[in-house]
Amino acid sequence: MKKIYIKMVGLAVVATLMGSCKKFIDYNPHEDFVTTDLDYFKSETDYRTIVVSAYSPVQWLNQVTAIGDIASDNSAAGGESASDVLALQQMDDFTLTPVNSTLEDLYRVAYEGVNRTNYLMQYKDKNPAGETISFNGKDALYGEVYFLRAYYYFTLVKMWGDVPFFLDKRISLTEGRALARSPKAEVYAQIEKDLQAAVAVLPTTSTQPGRITKYAAQGLLGKVYLYENKFAEADAVLEPIITSGAFTLVADYASIYLASGENGTESLFEVQYTNGSPYYNWGGATRGQGNYAVQQNGIRGISGSGAMPYAAGWSTNLPTQNLANAYAAGDQRKDVTCFNIEAYKTAHPEYGIQYQVAPYKNSGLYNGKYLPRKGESSGQIELNYLNNIRVMRYSEVLLMAAEALTRGAGDVTKAQNYLNQVRRRAFKDNAHDITATGDALKTAIWDERRLELAMDGDRFFDLVRTGQAASKLTGFTTGKHEVFPIPQQEVTITGITQNPGY
Repeated sequence: MKKIYIKMVGLAVVATLMGSCKKFIDYNPHEDFVTTDLDYFKSETDYRTIVVSAYSPVQWLNQVTAIGDIASDNSAAGGESASDVLALQQMDDFTLTPVNSTLEDLYRVAYEGVNRTNYLMQYKDKNPAGETISFNGKDALYGEVYFLRAYYYFTLVKMWGDVPFFLDKRISLTEGRALARSPKAEVYAQIEKDLQAAVAVLPTTSTQPGRITKYAAQGLLGKVYLYENKFAEADAVLEPIITSGAFTLVADYASIYLASGENGTESLFEVQYTNGSPYYNWGGATRGQGNYAVQQNGIRGISGSGAMPYAAGWSTNLPTQNLANAYAAGDQRKDVTCFNIEAYKTAHPEYGIQYQVAPYKNSGLYNGKYLPRKGESSGQIELNYLNNIRVMRYSEVLLMAAEALTRGAGDVTKAQNYLNQVRRRAFKDNAHDITATGDALKTAIWDERRLELAMDGDRFFDLVRTGQAASKLTGFTTGKHEVFPIPQQEVTITGITQNPGY
């Protein structure tokens, strides 16, 4: 099966007694509810099905990828006007307030992921009836759960810093209101533990595209260590990925982002999407099986004849000229990352291409990595694109290892080699190799991350973690914009503190 077909599993909420005259010890939830916890976790199939449901919120976090570039110098919110998708415009302009629909949704989704994984942890050893359900592969299955919980908490902590933190059980709304924010160091410590637990039990290969492997867990753990400035630890988990020989750089960079390039030899982890089930619910735009974010990147009103491959979209998340200028002549990554529609139109007169110029913050450039293409959607077209989000590729592992070695006083020659492997693929030669050392090498690695991972959602978070944000981003205020505001609704309901400056 090409994709993981994510299905919502009805995770029943345990109810409180409502005026029953029976003693609590005699109470059976089935007296009030058709389906309860007691109906789950009875078999291997139950466990495996519920783990699949724990993957679902990963799909719904697709706007984190857009934010990672829009909040940086890589792209602009774009769209119809300054009020079009106002939530993204606020991130682009650093005019954020605690009332932001996109942030509110992402906060809720990340905690939905935490709750689903904690629900599985709650019944890991014994099911709700107190029975132990054993089966081959259960430990590895729970390795996926450990990874997913770490992924959700990592999303929360890198976006909001100190966040409410809970483990080992799902919590109710009432319990959630009692939670205070925990220091991000405490959250990071648990992320490390979860990923270490995942690495210990996960297989190196997956039985199904999109399933978490040991290498994905090692890669994410290495990234978490970099965020914490733990360079020796990062090197220790990233190096085995490189020496395993399990991954190779794809020769043609642009092909990585085609449908045919999904889950390829460079892929450690991709968020799986599909167009197999038509979806029409605009009220839950990010909740289908398709990748709604692709529609955002498309060229407005584009049309053409023959084999012209592109479908129309909304012209948001537009690469900046600043990003385009960062690519040196001959860099193969530029054309797909900063797709120039006029250049493409000129090169293909046979298509007779027509389109509408993006009206707001137009750069003439589009996110070619995730442009909507004909035939890759279904049902409600805008909501059902099949494009996977490439979360971690082997090239990033090489760059993270190079950074860990350079900043951790490791093997400089090895760091240069890892960096230059990425550059040789980009330029198709060795003439652009980096020979710098020290701070110059560190800066070269950071710059390479921008070029290699542009429009993949890392740039803003990289600038923050490396202390470059204030010098690179117009409107960025130190001590405030390193994190996003806690959604006002959460502050109002739970009473937790707001981030400084908001």
